[in-house]
Amino acid sequence: MSNTPTVYIVDEQSGRSTRLSTVLSFINEPHQVLDADNLNKLLQTSAPAVVLLGALQDIAQDELLQRYPATAFLLLGEPLRDLLKFANAVGLLCEPFSYATLTQLLRDSQQYHRLLPQQRQNDQAVKFDGMVGNSAMMQQVRFLIAQVAKTDANVLVLGPSGTGKEVVARNIHLLSNRASGPFVPINCGAIPAELLESELFGHEKGAFTGAISTRKGRFELAQGGTLFLDEIGDMPLPMQVKLLRVLQERTYERVGGTQPIKADVRIVAATHRDLELMISDGSFREDLYYRLNVFPIDTPALSQRTDDIPTLISELLKRQSRQSQATVKFTEHAMQSLQLHSWPGNVRELANLLERMVIMYPDQVVDVAELPQKYRHLDVESYVPQYPESLQERDLLNEMFQATDDEDNTIAEELDFDGNNLQHLPEQGLDLKEYLAELEIRFISQALERHEFVVARAAEVLGLRRTTLVEKMRKYNLGKDE
Repeated sequence: MSNTPTVYIVDEQSGRSTRLSTVLSFINEPHQVLDADNLNKLLQTSAPAVVLLGALQDIAQDELLQRYPATAFLLLGEPLRDLLKFANAVGLLCEPFSYATLTQLLRDSQQYHRLLPQQRQNDQAVKFDGMVGNSAMMQQVRFLIAQVAKTDANVLVLGPSGTGKEVVARNIHLLSNRASGPFVPINCGAIPAELLESELFGHEKGAFTGAISTRKGRFELAQGGTLFLDEIGDMPLPMQVKLLRVLQERTYERVGGTQPIKADVRIVAATHRDLELMISDGSFREDLYYRLNVFPIDTPALSQRTDDIPTLISELLKRQSRQSQATVKFTEHAMQSLQLHSWPGNVRELANLLERMVIMYPDQVVDVAELPQKYRHLDVESYVPQYPESLQERDLLNEMFQATDDEDNTIAEELDFDGNNLQHLPEQGLDLKEYLAELEIRFISQALERHEFVVARAAEVLGLRRTTLVEKMRKYNLGKDE
């Protein structure tokens, strides 16, 4: 089905419809002049249509607009202005017909059809691999990929590091007519300049020292498919000249060879650099730039689409769980804190953070306090558990009885209330709860006196929260004497 809507003129003022038909013919816009009955028959099909609707006698115009909500209507004449209240009434045309107004309204009608809910569902049905996010920027990237994929036009993918430029390139390949062919990536900045020509075009046996056999280059390996030139901005100038020649002539030769090889490949290049600035600096060829920049696609930084972070986290954790068999969950506050981060490393930085969180907190819930310090952008008081005194006393006893011999002597010397060291359980026994309470009173009193009843300092040396110490002071009546 064609995406270009058919234009119909339905107007019982024959003179006006003739004049309008003449204007449409002048601008090479295909159209038909119909009566209302034939219009009804044609609009019952699924083909998109734009109706230039004028005067009718046998049928009310508002009935037509309500019956065909997926059709864009342009109203003819001032008497129909009231019908602009209908959503599918795109605009009003009055005589004398203006070329500028008519072309603008036809464009708006085309946009009405392109963005129909059903049409958007059809667009979303296109399978994108790894293109996660529903923000307006990501929808625009997916739209551009879908538009250019079926052509053989060169594509230049721009954007900061870590934004998924290779993912864009792979999706262009997967949605193209070359999807059955190979997708061959090469990082132009990771290969030494003296080896880059051989990597791209291959070499013949004996072409240089170490060339012990004939070797295919990336162009040859990508034959019938897509060649992805990553970090094209790092390609040396001499190599840029040779690449430009291949793009112009669509043939190349292996290093040391004389036989021309046809370059049947689709070129997708990518860079995080400002190529226009490099052209002005003389470090990138302007003619190569325009050869590559036939169809540019800008990949947005993660900080520009923070609404996509929850969806990205969900997708990235699914991928990691297939490898580590573990995952994490984030509280709402933690998610809000991550959305406030600037993400200089973009999606790559987010993936690294999630891997770290899975290692540290496998199958647990992560709050702001568990995030690394630079990702904490919310001042949220984290929950600190308070335990019953019985559990605290049990821990104290466990520590006492698990101490070494030297530690036993030190602790025993501290447990002297009557001038004698208590190193062993007395024969007559003792009231352990009372004994521990006296011990607690003694150390709390010493801490308070040592720090002049500054509760916060005393709580710190006792390893207690301030609120816990205040409760114990109230319990034992240990306030400062007036």
